[in-house]
Amino acid sequence: MNKQDFAKQRGAMVSRQIAGRGVRSPLVLDAMRSVPREAFLPVNQGEFAYEDAPLQIAEGQTISQPYIVALMTEALGLQGGEKVLEIGTGSGYAAAVLSRIASSVYTVERIDQLATKAAATLAALGYHNVHVLHADGTLGWPDHAPYDAIVVAAGGPAVPQALKAQLRIGGRLVIPVGPDRQLQELVRVTRISANEYKTEAIADVRFVPLVGEQGWGSSVPAPPA
Repeated sequence: MNKQDFAKQRGAMVSRQIAGRGVRSPLVLDAMRSVPREAFLPVNQGEFAYEDAPLQIAEGQTISQPYIVALMTEALGLQGGEKVLEIGTGSGYAAAVLSRIASSVYTVERIDQLATKAAATLAALGYHNVHVLHADGTLGWPDHAPYDAIVVAAGGPAVPQALKAQLRIGGRLVIPVGPDRQLQELVRVTRISANEYKTEAIADVRFVPLVGEQGWGSSVPAPPA
C-alpha cells in the first residue's frame, strides 16, 4: 500500500470513526488527518492502521484505537501552543497527534525498548517538538512542570498525586482510573486552585495497567489480548 492509499484511508477514518462519533474540535480532526498511523506500527500491521481498533505493538503493549486518541486529545481542551505531558509513549503515535496542536510535548515511557523506538520514529518523521523520557510515568516529568495539560494512556487505581501536582492551575488531566485492572473510567481532572480539583467522567474504557510507584506496582501483568 502506498502513501496515497494510506492518506485516503486516514481521511475516511477521521470522517467515519472520529468526526462521525462526535469529536468536533477542528484542531484534533486536523491533527488526526496529518499523522500517519501506519508509520508507528510494525511493518506487518500497516494494512490495519486505520481500522477502528487498538493494535499490538511490542513488549505486550498496544497502540490505542484512533477514536480513543482523538477523544482523549479533545478532552484536554487544547487551543494550540500548550505544553503537554503524556504518560505512556508506546509507539509515539498519540504524542505525534498532540504535537500538531501543542507547542511542546513531553512524553514518558517506562519500557526502555518502546521509549527508544518511539523517539527514533518521531525524530525520523520530523516531530521535533516531542521529547521522550524513559522513566516511571506515574511520577511525571517534574523538570518541565507545570503543564497546561496531561494525558495518561494507561489505567491506574487512582490519579497519581505527582501528576496532579505537575498540572498548572486551570490545566486539565485526562486519565483512565478504576479498581479493575481490565476496565476503567476515563476522567478529566481540572485543577481549580493549589489544593482543589474538579473531576468529570467521560467514558468507560479499557487500557493496559498504569505500572509504577503511584500506579499498580511493577509486578502487574498486562491484560490478555
